[in-house]
Amino acid sequence: MKVKGYAVESAKAKLKPYEFTRRELLPNDVALDILFAGICHSDIHQAREEWGAAIFPMVPGHEIVGRVTAVGSNVSKFKVGEIIGVGVFIDSCRSCTSCSAGLEQYCVEGMTGTYNTLERDGVTVAMGGYSDKFVINEKYAVHVPEKLDLPGVAPLMCAGITLYSPLKNWKAAPGKKIGIIGLGGLGHMGVKFAVAMGAETTVFSHSPEKEADAKRMGAHHFVSTKEIKNLQSLEKKFDLLLNTVSADLDLEPYLQMLKLDGTLVVIGLPGKPYSINAGTLLGQRRSLAGSMIGGIAQLQEMLNFCGEKNITSDVEVIDATYINQAYDRTVASDVKYRFVIDAKSF
Repeated sequence: MKVKGYAVESAKAKLKPYEFTRRELLPNDVALDILFAGICHSDIHQAREEWGAAIFPMVPGHEIVGRVTAVGSNVSKFKVGEIIGVGVFIDSCRSCTSCSAGLEQYCVEGMTGTYNTLERDGVTVAMGGYSDKFVINEKYAVHVPEKLDLPGVAPLMCAGITLYSPLKNWKAAPGKKIGIIGLGGLGHMGVKFAVAMGAETTVFSHSPEKEADAKRMGAHHFVSTKEIKNLQSLEKKFDLLLNTVSADLDLEPYLQMLKLDGTLVVIGLPGKPYSINAGTLLGQRRSLAGSMIGGIAQLQEMLNFCGEKNITSDVEVIDATYINQAYDRTVASDVKYRFVIDAKSF
C-alpha cells in the first residue's frame, strides 16, 4: 500500500514529505484513511532523539482518527465506513498476565509502539500517523463516536487516555478532591475528565493567565504556583494529585497537600529524577505513583465516556506544511492545547 506522509530523516532534522509502503491487509487487519493526526510532545522528543537512540527515517504520530476503507477476511470488529482510532501502541505479546488483563500498555515483553519501534517480527519498522493511510490489526483499534468533533478526538488517543486512566484507577468521583498540576495538552484533559466524573477539581499552574481557561473547562478552583506559599493553606486537603508537567518540579509542597492515604501520580516525564522526602510520605501514609495511557478496553471505555459527556480536546488544526512550526510552538507551550494535522494535506 503506497502511503504519503511526513518524516524526519535524522535527529533534529526538519520533517518533510515522505512516501513509503505499508503492508497489504492480513486476515485480521483493517485499513483506514487517516482524517486527523495529533501532535504529541513525545513525537518531538523522539524525532529529536531526546529519549535515546531512534530509528530513522521516522514517521511520528500516535493520535490517529480515520475512516475504515477495507477489512481483512477475518475481521468482525469493524465495518467499512466506520470511524476508528489508533493510539500509542499497535501490538503486544497478547499472552502475558498484563495483556490477558487488558493492560497491554504494560505488556511484560513490551508493547509495540505506533512508531519508532520494530513490529513483532523484529524487522518491520513501525511508521506512525503523520500519513494519509494506516493498517492495523483490529484488536488494537477502537470505535469513535461519530457525533464528536473529530479533530478534537485525535489527542484523546494519547493525551486523553493518559489522564482518564489514573482518574479511573484512583476512583475519581463525587466527594473526591482532585488537583491537576499543569494546564497543557495533558492537564486540560485531566480537568475535563475529573469534572465530568464529579470530583471537586483544582488546577495548579505557573501561568495565572490560564485561570479563565481552567474555569471554562469546569475547574472549581485555580491556584497560581508562581508563589509556592499559595500551596501552604492547602496542606492535607486532596485525595489525588495528577502531575502532568515534564519540567523539573519540587514535589514536596504538593505531597504536603495530600490527606491521609492520598496519592500523587506522576504523568509527565522530567529531565532528571525527583528528590523525595520519605518522611512526607510516611506522615500521612501518602503514595507516590506513576501511570501511562491505558489498555484497549479502557481506551474504548474512555471514548464512550467522551461520547456521553461530549468531551474532546481543545485543538488547533494545521496543514502538514506547518508541522515544523507546530513543533517549535509546542516546545514553547504556545498552543491551546494540542496541534492536530488535517491528513488531507499530506
